[in-house]
Parts: sequence; structure tokens; C-alpha cells
Amino acid sequence: MNYKQLPGKIWLLSTGVFRRLLRMLIKPLFYKCGSNVRFNPYDQFLYDSITFGDDIFVGKGACFFVSKGLTVGNKVMFGPNVTIRGGNHNTSVLGKYMADVKIKRQEDDAPVEIEDDVWVGTGVIILKGVTIGRGAIIAAGAVVNRNVEPYSIVGGVPAKHICFRWTADLISKHENILYLKKR
Repeated sequence: MNYKQLPGKIWLLSTGVFRRLLRMLIKPLFYKCGSNVRFNPYDQFLYDSITFGDDIFVGKGACFFVSKGLTVGNKVMFGPNVTIRGGNHNTSVLGKYMADVKIKRQEDDAPVEIEDDVWVGTGVIILKGVTIGRGAIIAAGAVVNRNVEPYSIVGGVPAKHICFRWTADLISKHENILYLKKR
């Protein structure tokens, strides 16, 4: 028996049609959501704090919780199981268990920004207050706890600079080509 022989409701659930319908219903929940944004509707997002640009792909298993705001530029790719956390617990209160402290301090949460043309590999964790520069590549499994320079490749726990994608001349040439295409 192939999928076309299944009863109507089961066939609908067994295809990407249902996920696409859910995605259409969920997109308005984001603060802003550009065109051609693809994500798994069953993933976990703090919707009203997320701004997505155009042409975004978010792999399955994403968990994006940034109360102060997550901004993702254009042409960004996230591998599966990427986590973005924009906050910490308040651990400074004497005489209370950390789980019982409900009041956040100003420094407990910070926004996250991911610029255009970034590739975030499988299983990456990005923490509060980080900006990932345009054209950067984050290696699979990295924990990013500080800013990433444009066109750099970082990896490890915590993430460290490995190298730049190209020389400064090639980066300039690349950006000039992209700029000419936008005209």
C-alpha cells in the first residue's frame, strides 16, 4: 500500500502538506517573519520576540528562547537541533532556591543577533548577548558565548575563532559581487 491509498486524513498527516499548513498558521505569531522562512512547526520558539529576514531555513529540533529579542538576517541556515538561549536564571538571591527566584535582573537577559548569510551547524548552542557577523560559519556542536566576527569560522566549547572564510581581498570582492546583484 502506498501513501496515495491511505484514507484522506491519514494521507494529509503523512505528507508535508499538514506541516506547510501549520507553518502558514504559525508565521503570524513571530514578531516579524520574512518570505521563504522554513521551519518545523513542532519546534519550540518564543514567537513574539523573533524577527526573521528572508530565505531562512531552520532545521528540525530548534529551540529559540530569547525574551529580549532574536534578530535573524537574510539567507541564514540553521542545522538540526540548534538552541538559542537569551537569558540566565537569577542566582544572586540569598535564602531561596534558584528555582524559586522569579525576579530577573537586567543583566540576566540579552538579545541575540544573527546577521545575513550565516550557517549555524548541527547542535550549536548560542547564548545571550551574542552577535554573529555576516557570512560566518558556526561549526557543529559549538557553544557560542561571545560575538563572532564577519566571515569567520568558529567551533568548539566554548567557540573559538578557527579561521576566516577568505582573505580580506576576497571578502571585499565577494561583497562587491553581492552588492551588484542587489541593484
